Amino acid sequence: MPDQGRQGDYFRKGLGYRDEVAGILAHDFNSDLVAEIIARGYIVETPGLTILMAREFGFCYGVDRALDYAYEARERFPDRRIFITGEVIHNPRVNERLRRMGIIYLPDGKQSPDRLRDVGPDDVVLLPAFGAEFDDVEKLRGIGCTIVDTTCGSVLNVWKSVDRYAKDGFTSIVHGKHWHEETRATCSQVNRIPGGRYLVVLDMDEARWVAGVIRGDKDPREFRRRFAQAASPGFDPETDLARIGLANQTTMLSSESLEIGEFLGRAIAERYGAASLDEHFRSFDTICSATQDRQDAVQELLGKNLDLMIVMGGYNSSNTGHLVEIAGRTVPAYHIEGARDLLSVRAIRHLPVGAADPVISEGWLPPGPVRIGITAGASTPGSQIGRAVHHLLSFRGLTTEKVFGREILPSREDAT
Repeated sequence: MPDQGRQGDYFRKGLGYRDEVAGILAHDFNSDLVAEIIARGYIVETPGLTILMAREFGFCYGVDRALDYAYEARERFPDRRIFITGEVIHNPRVNERLRRMGIIYLPDGKQSPDRLRDVGPDDVVLLPAFGAEFDDVEKLRGIGCTIVDTTCGSVLNVWKSVDRYAKDGFTSIVHGKHWHEETRATCSQVNRIPGGRYLVVLDMDEARWVAGVIRGDKDPREFRRRFAQAASPGFDPETDLARIGLANQTTMLSSESLEIGEFLGRAIAERYGAASLDEHFRSFDTICSATQDRQDAVQELLGKNLDLMIVMGGYNSSNTGHLVEIAGRTVPAYHIEGARDLLSVRAIRHLPVGAADPVISEGWLPPGPVRIGITAGASTPGSQIGRAVHHLLSFRGLTTEKVFGREILPSREDAT
């Protein structure tokens, strides 16, 4: 059995308890029902109801790793306080599970600048899959506590890119949400480099503004007002947009990231000439493969004559929201957090695209034969997906015994 660890230890490659927690993780998050559907070709087909699952959905490698490390930390340090600097992933039920394990969530840094005041050298602190801001990590190192770093490898790739940009005198243009934990962590990596500059661009509308300043068509004073919360301190658009490198929040719509990159590249070429493009512009190498795979799988599913799509994931999950956005261009798409949002055959609670709060809609499930697509963001466990499928079957008076010839519980939690 590994030792319990010392104060000041930094874990990034596991804690030596993977085998001990594997069964607990499977119990909490896996689904035998989902596994059965995958084995049958990602489809459930009965008279009057067809459920088609996306080929890529749910937990990605980075999320699996983050949860594994969180469970390992609890197992390895049973008598020590364990804090986490933010939501391990954007799924309220998963985060509640960690709270029940005794993991303490620190307040948001924007609301509580002194949020680390209760952390002592005997404590353990988890850094979530989104990463943590550089200053926070430095403070934690100074405290001397044990750090368990679950930052996703795709996020680290973004950090490497913006680090190179800053050291080479390029401003990092980050396609993302300036308030999002991951983007804040990325921008903090730029800030640690002397002279580093960043600008966070939310969408194509904001990219057009940036392009207008690059070409000289937009007023820099209005630009400063518009991007006051999204730019590095002292940002000067008239000089800091002369050399730019593209990066992105890994959970953004990848097609939009690429579109923004191409658009800004053209603006740079117009301003400085195509022959000088390499001196003024660097493009993406930070598109997350898991995000791309889930978005591609939704596009594939939309070609299968669906009547509607169910997309599962936390309401504050960026990657889930983009899956809803893609699906909603073709069919009615409903973003739900869990099976409990499937209220009845008549009513569903869901978050419309662009809305701040969920709503309840009536008449969401058409009468007669229906083809339902189902997918889930990278922070959604199979156990929640299994429960949703179980609900959908029940709305048509079906049971797993009728459909599969045997009873299959929607998730392993239901066996307890």
